[in-house]
Amino acid sequence: MQDMSSEGDGLAGGAAANASRRLSPLADERSAELCECVLDIVAALFNVSGRELREAGRSSMGVARVRQIGMYVAHVILGLNMTEVGRGFGRDRTTVQHACHLVEDMRDDDDFDRIVNMVERVTAAALRQSEAR
Repeated sequence: MQDMSSEGDGLAGGAAANASRRLSPLADERSAELCECVLDIVAALFNVSGRELREAGRSSMGVARVRQIGMYVAHVILGLNMTEVGRGFGRDRTTVQHACHLVEDMRDDDDFDRIVNMVERVTAAALRQSEAR
């Protein structure tokens, strides 16, 4: 019988892997900065108040949908994990997971897909420009 702790996928190995995935303060600050940029971008694109997007608690359906698109873009385009996106958007990781699943499902609608695609392109271009500076 093998010792599970030496396999790397037992509890001890999983805890070690999670500890190694924690962000450094600098990386944590960078992911928060990226989320702030995404929030500003979606606020401008959808003409929604940045303050409303950042408020804790429930929002109107329109504001929530814009925030969900922002979370999705931060995860898919910027490659932030769901915990990082949750922190950056002032939400829980599971809220980000729900948003990503919802947006992905809604992309079956061609009009919605075009909107999300445009947000993805604008975000990628805007952040590519900021990296070049």
